[in-house]
Amino acid sequence: MATAQISPDNNTIVAEIFIAAPPDRVFDALTDPWQMTQWWGEKGLYRLTENKVDLRVGGKWSTSGVGADGKEFSVDGEYLVIDRPRLLVYTWNPSFYHVVKTTVRCELEPRDVHGLQHRGPQRVGTGTLLKLRQEGFAGNLEAAQGHSRGWVRVLGWLQAFVETGVTVDSRPAAG
Repeated sequence: MATAQISPDNNTIVAEIFIAAPPDRVFDALTDPWQMTQWWGEKGLYRLTENKVDLRVGGKWSTSGVGADGKEFSVDGEYLVIDRPRLLVYTWNPSFYHVVKTTVRCELEPRDVHGLQHRGPQRVGTGTLLKLRQEGFAGNLEAAQGHSRGWVRVLGWLQAFVETGVTVDSRPAAG
């Protein structure tokens, strides 16, 4: 299960989750537009309808979706650092909160199935500790809290998809 904390100054969210799959597999699910549409969302809550990814430093990304209420939303940004499969850093500019553009940093650390850090070449059946850091909320507690809850949900969806193939369409509706 994912965990998330907000810094005392309400500027930063730190979240993490262990995923029982190698970093390459997790990195692909985070950056491949088709895969993102498969796992990012939930019936009765929202779902993504389109993803565009130019996976290179300076490349732009964008996603669009629709909420259960029929309202459309979008998030876009730019890739700042790409070090496959260890690190992905990008800007995050959502249409659903009036916040300054934030920065998301995803660190993917290889771990064994017991969550222990690897000290040598990766073995088959390894897992990944995904550490996510989003900063730049400038003290906007409402936006930080909303994103914190959102990342817990999103990282759970990512884990379910990578580990078991659960997609938006095969997941039970939010309740």
